Amino acid sequence: MQVLGNIEVTAPPRGRRVVRDADYSWGNNAMMNLYSGTTNPFSHRCRIVLYEKGMDFQVIDVDMYSKPEDIAVINPYNRVPVLVDRDLVLYESNIINEYIDERFPHPQLMPPDPILRARCRQLLFSFEQELFSQLEALEKNLKNVDKARVHVRDRLTELAGIFSKQKFMLGDEFSMLDVAIAPLLWRLGHYGIELPKQAAPIMKYAERIFSRQGFIDALTPAEKVMRR
Repeated sequence: MQVLGNIEVTAPPRGRRVVRDADYSWGNNAMMNLYSGTTNPFSHRCRIVLYEKGMDFQVIDVDMYSKPEDIAVINPYNRVPVLVDRDLVLYESNIINEYIDERFPHPQLMPPDPILRARCRQLLFSFEQELFSQLEALEKNLKNVDKARVHVRDRLTELAGIFSKQKFMLGDEFSMLDVAIAPLLWRLGHYGIELPKQAAPIMKYAERIFSRQGFIDALTPAEKVMRR
């Protein structure tokens, strides 16, 4: 562990750095910086991609209950994740992840074929509309939380048949689709969602993702305790 002023920097596996309790105006301009919510599922997506790529980057933890004013300055929607790469600032997880994938193409997470890539983007959009649109109710325990649980359970159960024949969303190769859905699968118990027996293939699929080193390295301490 290294202390820089009031900033505590810990070194996670493979030489990446995580900054906690930071002065958010501080950052290493020589490397890619991800402002990431420690329990935020969209930030979780971006962390997975960064660790899968095995590149140099820095994750700056953001307290979701006390976000610094700097976040609103670099993202007009005042949300995380935010990626800062020198003069480039990006927000929204799918946009961030595609940029990382194109800039660091190994291992490639988006299909190289334009038709398959378009289908992948269409499915990513469907995930946002059909699954991740329910997160606000699940995270904040709103009045419609039970309806949201049922909706997510049913949509995931519909996907289960895919994994009776293949390892991942697009076949035998881990892709951006698996990255996108992984944070939700990790949080099912945390959200009070129990899948039926016929969804067993999707739970086996989830375990394949959870056993990947990139996924393990990307978990924050707060996320690790969500699934015990």
